[in-house]
Amino acid sequence: MTGTIRLTAAQAMVRYLAAQKTPAGDSFIAGCWAIFGHGNVAGLGEALHGVRDALPTYRGHNEQTMAHAAIAYAKQLRRDRAMMVTSSIGPGATNMVTACALAYVNRLPVLLVPGDVFAHRGPDPVLQQPENFADGTVTAADTFRPVSRYFDRITRPEQLLTALPRAMRTMTDPADCGPVTLAFCQDVQAEAHDWPEAFFEPRIWHRRAVPPDPAELGRVADLLRAAKRPVVIAGGGVHYAHATDALKAFAEAHRIPVVETQAGKSALPWDHPLNLGPLGVTGAESANSRCAEADLILGVGTRFQDFTTASWSLFQAPGRRLVSLNVQAYDAMKHGAEPLCCDAGAGLAALSAALDGLSFEAPDPALKAAWFAKVDPLTAAPEDEANALPTDMQVIGAVQRTAGPDTVVLCAAGTMPGELHKLWKAGRPGSYHMEYGYSCMGYEIAGAIGVKMADPAADVVCFTGDGTYMMANSELATACMMGIRFTLVITDNRGFGCINRLQRATGGEEFNNLLDTSWHVNPSRIDFVAHAASMGAKAVKAASIAELEHHLALAKSHDGVYAIVIDTDPYPSTPHGGAWWEVGVPEVSDRDAVRAARAAFEANRKLQQKV
Repeated sequence: MTGTIRLTAAQAMVRYLAAQKTPAGDSFIAGCWAIFGHGNVAGLGEALHGVRDALPTYRGHNEQTMAHAAIAYAKQLRRDRAMMVTSSIGPGATNMVTACALAYVNRLPVLLVPGDVFAHRGPDPVLQQPENFADGTVTAADTFRPVSRYFDRITRPEQLLTALPRAMRTMTDPADCGPVTLAFCQDVQAEAHDWPEAFFEPRIWHRRAVPPDPAELGRVADLLRAAKRPVVIAGGGVHYAHATDALKAFAEAHRIPVVETQAGKSALPWDHPLNLGPLGVTGAESANSRCAEADLILGVGTRFQDFTTASWSLFQAPGRRLVSLNVQAYDAMKHGAEPLCCDAGAGLAALSAALDGLSFEAPDPALKAAWFAKVDPLTAAPEDEANALPTDMQVIGAVQRTAGPDTVVLCAAGTMPGELHKLWKAGRPGSYHMEYGYSCMGYEIAGAIGVKMADPAADVVCFTGDGTYMMANSELATACMMGIRFTLVITDNRGFGCINRLQRATGGEEFNNLLDTSWHVNPSRIDFVAHAASMGAKAVKAASIAELEHHLALAKSHDGVYAIVIDTDPYPSTPHGGAWWEVGVPEVSDRDAVRAARAAFEANRKLQQKV
């Protein structure tokens, strides 16, 4: 094509995005979540209406949570596809910043298009425009800059000719992948330009599988040959790289045990003999004991977050070596690691070939057997439910017993992520969807929408506590309106139970976490069943674990959201496994409990390895 076509800048943006394809022939941008305001309704709103068949638009109830739905969609599809999210210029835009940070931490693609002020500045200050007295170029959209992989402000239509390809490159690059923000001045959205027709030709974006550098590969292979007790940490990058089969082949070929981060969980089936389970702060004894004695730790696609490393106190073997196989050089060089900067699948295959049949002693099966002997009773159905509230562990057991091969469990914050990491038995890759990079309360319900849109055949079970439900529940109405089916399990422990336990563990008194220990005049009486039902869900109260299992079974044939509320005990957690997590404990206190917690803190700090 050599001609031109006259379109507004907004029309050009959406036409270009609709033409960007995956190798499978799908549109990379699968749709757009939108809440319209004065900053985007006339320009982008009209443009999206014109392409609604090729690029469908979905309406959310909150800008942050509709962006969570878009991000969950990309996460469940292992970054193969993404979504666009647009808002107006003021509070709608800044509402999306939290979601942008979530995508940034988790290295997930999303295209955020907040409206912006008038480029020509004639009407300044416009409605919702914050004015910076010292810098006339600053707008609300600048809040996205620190948490965007690529940020641009579109002040002329023709800037899209470079900004959009850069946006696509960022979202499809395995190393730099993350959120893109294109702040779109509202007058520019409506301005026309003569665009090259070639700009709108379909383009396929291929995922780059970066091979390892031969010298790096050789050094890492030498380290493995010298090792006696290696262990592999499977991180989220294993999933993003579609490398679960490569990980399985590598582990089996060399008999190296695998442990899993929150993002990496389900990389191997839970019952694979080489899967020792979760590691770190919420880890299993089977995994943490191997990590503590390992002389070589091979991280694959992991950021080595503090929950993974127990704040760098977990790997205690003298002289132990750290290797980081990661497509991003920033991660590959962390904490003095020997880097292997490449695609996870390509790197594991090349490393396996370089090891040429080298095999280690397989882990003792008794390690896993001992772990499950301890924790399985915690998830078992209680024999007598008359006098005690159910525990979160028992709730997990009920969901596990009713789960099928297509079940995907989802969570993000509060008590359940730690308990699920320890206790959930994930049977296949992609069956465990945990947002624990940013651990954002409010991700759950919106995330369930995104997971179900990404995998319509999945039996999605969303865990949320009462605290996170109260923070962000409005997309429950969106799910019901859109006819999206999932099961919502609301565990009501009447406050922030997880942080209440942390408060007590660091010597603090119960204060301002559980509703009963917060300042109040009237006791809280939130009816979650009535609230969920008012938004269109089938909502019930389960008075016991047996009733919970009954409703979980019914939910599988319900055509819509089936919300099950169950009261739980805020105090118990799995006593087994786990490791230290550095949380600042006051150095000065007149309370004995705090002074004791500080002494334990200082003792654990001595176990930290800085490099």
